[in-house]
Amino acid sequence: MVNLKINGIDVSVPEGYTVLQAAREAGIDIPTLCYLKDVSHTGSCRMCVVEIKGARALQAACVYPVAEGIEVLTHSARVKRARKATLELILSNHDRKCLTCVRNQNCELQALCDELGVEEIAYEGVRNEYEIDDLSPSIVRDNNKCVLCRRCVSVCKDVQTVGVIDTMERGFATKVGCAFDKPLAETACVNCGQCIAACPVGALREKDGTDLVWDAIEDEDKYVIVQTAPAVRAALGEEFGYPIGTPVTGKMAAALKRMGFDKAFDTDTGADLTIMEEGTELLDRLQNGGKLPLITSCSPGWIKFCEHNYPDFLDNLSSCKSPHQMFGAILKSYYAKKEGIDPKKMFVVSVMPCVAKKFESAREEMECDGLRDVDAVITTRELARMIKQSGIKFRELPDEEFDNPFERATGAGVIFGTTGGVTEAALRTLYELVEKKPLDKVEFAAVRGTEGIKEATVTLGGKDVRVAIAHGLGNARKLLDSIRSGEKNYEFIEIMACPGGCVTGGGQPICSAKTYMDIDVKAERAKALYTEDERLTIRKSHENPDVKKLYDEFLEKPGSHVSHELLHTHYKARPKY
Repeated sequence: MVNLKINGIDVSVPEGYTVLQAAREAGIDIPTLCYLKDVSHTGSCRMCVVEIKGARALQAACVYPVAEGIEVLTHSARVKRARKATLELILSNHDRKCLTCVRNQNCELQALCDELGVEEIAYEGVRNEYEIDDLSPSIVRDNNKCVLCRRCVSVCKDVQTVGVIDTMERGFATKVGCAFDKPLAETACVNCGQCIAACPVGALREKDGTDLVWDAIEDEDKYVIVQTAPAVRAALGEEFGYPIGTPVTGKMAAALKRMGFDKAFDTDTGADLTIMEEGTELLDRLQNGGKLPLITSCSPGWIKFCEHNYPDFLDNLSSCKSPHQMFGAILKSYYAKKEGIDPKKMFVVSVMPCVAKKFESAREEMECDGLRDVDAVITTRELARMIKQSGIKFRELPDEEFDNPFERATGAGVIFGTTGGVTEAALRTLYELVEKKPLDKVEFAAVRGTEGIKEATVTLGGKDVRVAIAHGLGNARKLLDSIRSGEKNYEFIEIMACPGGCVTGGGQPICSAKTYMDIDVKAERAKALYTEDERLTIRKSHENPDVKKLYDEFLEKPGSHVSHELLHTHYKARPKY
């Protein structure tokens, strides 16, 4: 332990802590902007400067290590003047259209202005002006609002190892951009949206799809169906003042019905369907010498990352579409026929925790007989905005169920939203199908948790099946490189593009850097899904009565010709850069 004084208070913290961490432990708040726990700690913004007794210059608390006996002042007059001057200089080159910014009232720059008492713009002068990059189907980049914190660069390069953005030029001309000034759409960007989640301001945002959805709802000639991914229920409540990790499934279903959608369904049904198809695919490969390991294909950010960086693993990918694409295909075939609805007039909206789903739904492969599986994708954040625009008092809504006939998804479908969830859902079904007996305990603790890479071995039919789970593309890269080198061997791999899985996807409510210092957001949101799983009566995908009926009446069996026509797809190699 290291002993120091902060503002005259004796503090004892572990060796290796920074002054920022030590102050936090002592209940002292130091403002930050470029710092983001586990992502960025460059000390470049200078908002966290503190005074160290005996040192001539102010030091950045986020990178300055504690040392025995040092004395720190976090809010001296000198420190406060420096911070305020720095903030005013940042504002001098910032597009200050706060009222029309998507991050209004959830902006770290705005919060700093309030905290430090900035009431006027001290420095007015030349401002850089940039064209908005909105060519990507998923992400809009507006450098006019960029504060050069470099958090987006750190998460793209160091966490996700995609590395398509970086700082360019020098001095006043410094900006964040892509090589050769290309738009994001012309790079190997995987659309994961982690840059959006990392951004403290409105310089990065999702491509808005709400107008398209409102137009469809208003069109009397369209039959508009909405489906919501499992992770949405674990985070939507945050937009309405609920604590992080509060499941709001019932209120969400009630809100969707009041917004004007003709039907509101749960994508968890698509997740149960995915387990049936993907589980069958794995068993077929295990029993018939197919390409192993089988790698899950639910995460479109991971799929595009694989297409760009690991084309030699494309044959290992499951041919299954992701759950919402599967479900969209079922709605426009089986459900449309059953209800007597012209599928050409059906408009399917997916509410996703993920901005990569916007790219995925537009892929040319995601259609059947000329009909797109999904017509529009909106994020959790966009749904929250639409609920507010509808004048719905979310917190006062009664809990309601999703609509028939797809209201009975299972606990296995729910946990798809967190890392390890797809694997656990698959194992629940595979074990019972292979062993021909019920599980004593449906929870598989070995595949749970937020470690970057997890491993487990499960015995199925007398054979050991080696399993690996990775979340975050940096961890995916480590895992695949270990397989390429021959160091590791597995039969089944689950990969999620986003750290923590879908619960912390690029379309989820954005938390501040201060929130991440105090709360493990991915763990809290995962708890919400596990809680819902535990309260459900049916917790295994193969026991979902609606899915059983679907196979009896339409699909025949998992892996059938009809299933392959509607629910499976293929992928292709893309340029590395």
